[in-house]
Amino acid sequence: MSTVALSLGSNLGDRLHLIRKAVFLIRSAGLVVLASSDVFETSPWGMEDQPRFLNACVLAETSLSPEELLDLLKGMEDAIGRTPEKRWGPRTIDIDILFYDGLSIRSDRLTVPHREMARRTFVLLPLAQVAPEWRHPETGLTPEEMFRLLPTAEAGGILRICTL
Repeated sequence: MSTVALSLGSNLGDRLHLIRKAVFLIRSAGLVVLASSDVFETSPWGMEDQPRFLNACVLAETSLSPEELLDLLKGMEDAIGRTPEKRWGPRTIDIDILFYDGLSIRSDRLTVPHREMARRTFVLLPLAQVAPEWRHPETGLTPEEMFRLLPTAEAGGILRICTL
């Protein structure tokens, strides 16, 4: 079994319900959820003129390969109602692989650890809750250490809403 961290985000529809539905589907697909973060409301990133997001993170175990996991998660996004949209635009659900064990993967389809994670408060705070000891295989930094390196402006605009 491999340990993975998944980032969940939604800013359209019943955001909390959609994130909880994603966690239900993750469990239903046979992944063993080891931990789940709080749910945070965050400002949009990349494209700011859109509704606020709810974000969370789950730590899970899987027997799937990284590519099989990616395919499974994309199928879940489709099942929940995600449609093609603008990059960094509004979405019903987004499920990203943040890390897969201690692997570094660079392919046309998949980059692990997630290439933008170190720049995103909405990823680092939930990740620090579920995997505080995890270290980025390329930088050696923990989620909290990456968070502390963010500019102060990036660290603002995030509210803890509830538990997942």
